[in-house]
Amino acid sequence: MKQLLLAACLLALDTPAARAQSLVLPPDTQRVSDTQGLARVFADTLYTREHYDKREIQIPMRDGVKLYTVLYVPKDADRVRYPILLTRTPYSAGPYGPGQYRLRVNPDGFLLREGYIFAIQDVRGRYLSEGAFEDIRPEDGPHAGKKAVDESTDTYDTIEFLTKKGPKNNGRVGQLGISYPGFYTTVGLLSRHPALKASSPQAPVMNWFWDDDHHNGAFFLTNVMSFWATFGQPRPQPQAHYPDGPPMKTPDGYAFYQNLGPLKNVNERYFHGQYQHWSDLVAHPNYDAFWQARDPRPHLHDLKAAVLVVGGFNDAEDLFGTLHTYQAIEEQNPGLSNRFVWGPWVHGGWSNTSGEYVGNVEYGPSPSLWYQQYIEAPFFKSYLKDANPGAALAGLPEATVFEGGSNRWRAFDAWPPRQAQAKTLYFRQAGGLSFSPPTSGDNERRMAGINFEFDQFVSDPAHPVPYTEAIAPGMTKQYMTDDQRFASRRPDVLTYQTEPLAEALTLAGPIEARLQVATTGTDADWVVKIIDVYPDDTPDNAHTAPGQHLAGYQQLVRSEVMRGRFRDSFTTPQPFVANAVTAVPFTVQDLLHTFKKGHRLMVQIQSTWFPLVDLNPQTYVPNIFEASAGDFKAETHRLYHNPAHASQLIVKVLP
Repeated sequence: MKQLLLAACLLALDTPAARAQSLVLPPDTQRVSDTQGLARVFADTLYTREHYDKREIQIPMRDGVKLYTVLYVPKDADRVRYPILLTRTPYSAGPYGPGQYRLRVNPDGFLLREGYIFAIQDVRGRYLSEGAFEDIRPEDGPHAGKKAVDESTDTYDTIEFLTKKGPKNNGRVGQLGISYPGFYTTVGLLSRHPALKASSPQAPVMNWFWDDDHHNGAFFLTNVMSFWATFGQPRPQPQAHYPDGPPMKTPDGYAFYQNLGPLKNVNERYFHGQYQHWSDLVAHPNYDAFWQARDPRPHLHDLKAAVLVVGGFNDAEDLFGTLHTYQAIEEQNPGLSNRFVWGPWVHGGWSNTSGEYVGNVEYGPSPSLWYQQYIEAPFFKSYLKDANPGAALAGLPEATVFEGGSNRWRAFDAWPPRQAQAKTLYFRQAGGLSFSPPTSGDNERRMAGINFEFDQFVSDPAHPVPYTEAIAPGMTKQYMTDDQRFASRRPDVLTYQTEPLAEALTLAGPIEARLQVATTGTDADWVVKIIDVYPDDTPDNAHTAPGQHLAGYQQLVRSEVMRGRFRDSFTTPQPFVANAVTAVPFTVQDLLHTFKKGHRLMVQIQSTWFPLVDLNPQTYVPNIFEASAGDFKAETHRLYHNPAHASQLIVKVLP
């Protein structure tokens, strides 16, 4: 077995890296198979053990709390001055103990071989660090006195210690992290430590009223047992391991959450008042001062370090955080080097997958290796090692974004692209979708039974629309590219589509939904799904799942939910007036996708998306987390598409 492992490692080391000219992948780029990817991991592990020494230290903060930090130091650090790459995490800096090495110190093998002092730290109150943990801790330390602490002061004190009392180094520090560690990377910028020269928030959590837990006020239900049941457990003292949470006892998440019933049953059956984050969710169903204090965006000004924000457009967890971290930094820091990379990846996919495909959808030769070699590694090398920081990146664009559909990297001087032109897509009668506004119709068509005013459906919380056709315990990684034909066939899903496109259509940037709706109830959710419909002669590809086919495939491209009570304010929700036509505006997240000639652009509208999103009772209650079973009622919802009430999507089209 050891011989096989060594052979795999050597194979990975000998595999040619992807070459690129500008943003174009050449024909000889190596495809990264699962076997090659595993071999690369083994090679990185072997390389780390051969070239790095491991040390474990505790770093004192200004209030006396010590944070456990694991260092991987190049063996020649006594004669070569290396920069420091810092990752702060709530997910463990382990494994702990002498000789216990991480499988991968950093998932970017190019950074590993470039040579850095890798510092991985348990944040305050997690694993072996002292202190009390607080989710998305508010940034108020610098304003509350010398001994006050927050994540930016902890970052400052960590950098100060590492550069002055840690391993010998060149005095420059970079920080990076994915997901929750991405949040700590974002707020690490607020330390404004002079040694912090480069920072890369990757799929960063921004604020849990917008990332992971909620989308436009709707609660993402699958997080309850897949994440919070383990992560949210109390920790009375430093510990190396956390026990597993309560088991679901079934692989069928749809059935599990149906049997769970109202959200108030979570505490009664599983958490028993011991999970602080769940208690916070229940106590703060609206975007009140609690959540507002946990939004770092207002603080992201006067930054000093160069920034590289990275994310994936198939990220089902922190899409909001990626886009809005970049935008907040860009708007408040004129002249700062702030770049944006957005690829075809699932959450963290640029570090743990080849990026060649998601579900049944292919994207071509490894976008992940290309990004690692030609963007991430040069970014940190330039700012942390080069004599003239940033100069080597002069040709790197502001925004490097992968275009789905056409499967190519695009370079832009801003995101969203300045050249994208706003156009309006209108919902039309008989399931039509067009850039032309609706008309009232003529008598002949009226007599044919075509409704020119609205379409309607019954939304029943007892029989919600599933978010995926698969049987899964929680949220699947690939649902954002799933075939939506299963939903098109449901009577509680409205489907609208264009005619086959006479020429390719490229959408870039956010989509603004402007729905005109009515409901017989007093509350409702509205889900908008943007779909690429393939022609009926589309052949399968190498990753098409057994029993599935790409002919007529309805690929989910972008989707979003809006909890209707928040249509006017996320702070002050309001019920619907039953049967009254009401405007529901909201932003559907960004995309860059080409709908090819012969394809159709489809939009689906529905009110349940289960168990991805919790069930709206459709009867207005002050707090859905405290709703009772009797509050959930079936109601009839209408989507209007007449000239007076024209439901529409504002899209941005690249010429």
